[in-house]
Amino acid sequence: MKLNEDVIDFFNKQNFVIVSTIDKNAAPHSSCKGIVKIDPKGIIYLLDLYKGKTRKNLANNNKTSLTAVDEHKFKGYCLKGTASEIAAADIDADVADEWKKKITQRITHRLIKNIHGEKGHPYHPEAQMPRPEYIIRMDVEEVIDLTPQHLK
Repeated sequence: MKLNEDVIDFFNKQNFVIVSTIDKNAAPHSSCKGIVKIDPKGIIYLLDLYKGKTRKNLANNNKTSLTAVDEHKFKGYCLKGTASEIAAADIDADVADEWKKKITQRITHRLIKNIHGEKGHPYHPEAQMPRPEYIIRMDVEEVIDLTPQHLK
């Protein structure tokens, strides 16, 4: 499914998104993930560093959703689709380079906020992240605009 520029721009501005999966008991699980790259053809690459419930759930049920909102603009989207795992050895170089750029941007953003007195986490979590052993590839099948109809 092709993604329009508005959706792509919106998600590219997010520091993280909420990824929801379904566990073996059909219960939802949500976690924060970073977007690595968005292909306008409807493919989104996500980083999953901690190999926890999201990975386990996707191995049993590849249906997933990705949600982000901008509270100030009262705008958001939920993307629904299927996900698969790509091993680190099989990650395209451009996708790996994109993640390195995003990590650098996040560290820079955190440093600037700290300089301006907006104290956050005392350490730089992004700098301590383990190297990815795999990434998640999500193939988008449906885009849901979460903006209330009367505000569009």
